Amino acid sequence: METIHNMFNHLHWANLRILETLQNGEEENKQANNLFSHILHAENVWFTRLIGKDSAHLPIWAEVSLESCIELVNQNHHNYTELLSNLSNLELDQLVTYNNSKGTKFHHSLRDILTHVALHGQYHRGQINQLLRAADLEPINVDFITFRR
Repeated sequence: METIHNMFNHLHWANLRILETLQNGEEENKQANNLFSHILHAENVWFTRLIGKDSAHLPIWAEVSLESCIELVNQNHHNYTELLSNLSNLELDQLVTYNNSKGTKFHHSLRDILTHVALHGQYHRGQINQLLRAADLEPINVDFITFRR
């Protein structure tokens, strides 16, 4: 359980670092903003699935303002903090049944889904850093070990 908590604390820390960088940029980087928005929407979609609700109506790719991203960062952090605070280690192995965005039914353990959410965001934060570097900006260190330091 400790590993999952650490991953989600890192996820929030990394999201805040990316958000701050995108907010402070001299020029808007639309691609980076869209990727960041995607990370946040996907976190929300997965949370919705984890609490047993239908996520079909929720966007996964949607252009939103950085102001809206602030709200999503805070809401996602609140949702996952509350979810994780009420879980035991044994519950992480329970199967969750959900429908993906195409309506196909799947079953995965809560542990696997939570791991996916954390890794999915890190993958796209890497893409954001690549876009920042291409725009001659300094990439943001969102490495887990940096977070732990």
